[in-house]
Amino acid sequence: MQRDALLQLLRQLESGDITAEQTADKLASLPFEDLEFAKVDHHRSLRSGLPEVVFAAGKTAEETATILSRIHASGTPALATRADAAAFEATQKLIPDAKYHARARAITCGDGAKKSGGRVAVICAGTSDLNVAEEAAITADFFGATVSRFTDVGVAGLHRLLAHLNAIREADAVICCAGMEGALPSVVGGLVAVPVIAVPTSVGYGAAFGGVAALLGMLNSCSPNITVTNIDNGFGAGYVATLYSNRAVR
Repeated sequence: MQRDALLQLLRQLESGDITAEQTADKLASLPFEDLEFAKVDHHRSLRSGLPEVVFAAGKTAEETATILSRIHASGTPALATRADAAAFEATQKLIPDAKYHARARAITCGDGAKKSGGRVAVICAGTSDLNVAEEAAITADFFGATVSRFTDVGVAGLHRLLAHLNAIREADAVICCAGMEGALPSVVGGLVAVPVIAVPTSVGYGAAFGGVAALLGMLNSCSPNITVTNIDNGFGAGYVATLYSNRAVR
């Protein structure tokens, strides 16, 4: 349940439009709903102010769909990450207007959070990093940020990044996704005056060690405005960038 929905419910009770028993029935599933295989947290949106999220990896398609449908029924927008086409097909049977973002492997149910006015730039070093960058972009957009995307602007051709520098500097927070040696966030961090969330991707040849080389490079960056997520964690970057941008607006 979102804060606005809870306030509306309480106003209906106060005005006499609904009874105390009806209010109790609506609140009966709070703070969580027990589905046996999952306990759906209906209070999280009230605490965080952001839509609920389901990590679909490791769940069956039907489990993901059921969880999303219960969140959707409570009036809260929901996002599922690491979801495959089977999970979306099962979800769409229960929530016909659900949307699938194939590159990001994400399902969105509902319109997402209201636009806060916060701005997030999502940068990826190469097209091979785009899956992770799109997960970050879809997350930030669904959570209420205004997102600008800058694709294939890695350090192998620095002029590509510099061509977009003025637009990137308009953001309240920057997400930078890169594999290989992970150098791009250090460059970006030295050019902007806002937080940079660096996302190491599992892109690269053998010595990239599935993103470990990029992770270590980013953790050792000399740009002091950089913080680093786990490998391929576009969702985490999108979430944190949204919090940064929302705070900047407030």
